[in-house]
Amino acid sequence: MPEPRRSPAACAPVFVRRLAAIAFAAALASAGATAFAQDFPSKPIRMIVPFAPGGNTDIIARAIAPGMAADLGQPVIIENRGGAGSTLGTAIAAKSPPDGYTLLMVSSAHVINPAVRKSLPYDSVKDFAPITLVADVPNALAVHPSVPVKDVRGLIAFARKRPGELTYATPGAGTSSHLAIEMLAAAEKLKLVQIPYKGVGPATADVVGGHVHMLFSSMPALIEHVRAGRLRMLAQAGMKRTAAAPDVPTMIEAGYKDFFVSSGFGMFAPAGTPRPIIDRINASVRKVLADPAVRKQLDSQGAEPVGNSPDEYGRYNRAEIERWAAVARQANVAME
Repeated sequence: MPEPRRSPAACAPVFVRRLAAIAFAAALASAGATAFAQDFPSKPIRMIVPFAPGGNTDIIARAIAPGMAADLGQPVIIENRGGAGSTLGTAIAAKSPPDGYTLLMVSSAHVINPAVRKSLPYDSVKDFAPITLVADVPNALAVHPSVPVKDVRGLIAFARKRPGELTYATPGAGTSSHLAIEMLAAAEKLKLVQIPYKGVGPATADVVGGHVHMLFSSMPALIEHVRAGRLRMLAQAGMKRTAAAPDVPTMIEAGYKDFFVSSGFGMFAPAGTPRPIIDRINASVRKVLADPAVRKQLDSQGAEPVGNSPDEYGRYNRAEIERWAAVARQANVAME
């Protein structure tokens, strides 16, 4: 004989007990995460830079790591894992334990890669917990001094007379440096040859050495070479001139009204990292960025310190992914 159905009223106590059990489990998990965060950090933290040493991302990471170490009471060790337009090091970070002991410092490559690569070994949004946007840095166009031009228009005229002869270095195909040159080449119908590297450091070194004619890169990797006369900066691609190069015009001033290329350098942790730990690291970075000496160091490199909240940085990244997807379509850049 079938068991009689119980009324909703009879089921209510069971339902309430289940809700209470779920709430209790959630409270235990929250308490555990909070207790874990209170003990954080208890060992050294590694900060993965997915590029070779000497590039923009590396420069900014090393500018804030000492202050973070002092504030957190543990060493912050920079680990350079360059290759494949930053995807190799980024994949390592994505697969690391979500315990706060692995951080990832990214450049604009993080938001460009979804637009130019058909597949990635990670999801640029879902596999990472945003911490903060550390600095915003305009890109700049620089040439080796042997290239006999003084401005962008001069470079265009020089390149038109030598189709397929001028080379440009990039820190990897599909990076902002690559897209910026391709945008210019598409606008002016130029034939240029890309020479990709595993990071801004080696790319810049070969332009400084005269092995490659030019590059588009974020300001920190270029500015000291420009000041020393090893490179000639033709234009910067921010909305306005930076204090680091006040005499260098913007691409907008050079006649390209929609030419704006800026790199956001930010910090992530693997997805699932407890929010109290995210907040602790965020507070540490913001404290470092408030240090006048650090701000002066970044300003002198053409980098504008930011230090926003994790939620603000998450929204920024999603918006930048959409923006660069449109740029990649315009420049007709796509990779396997």
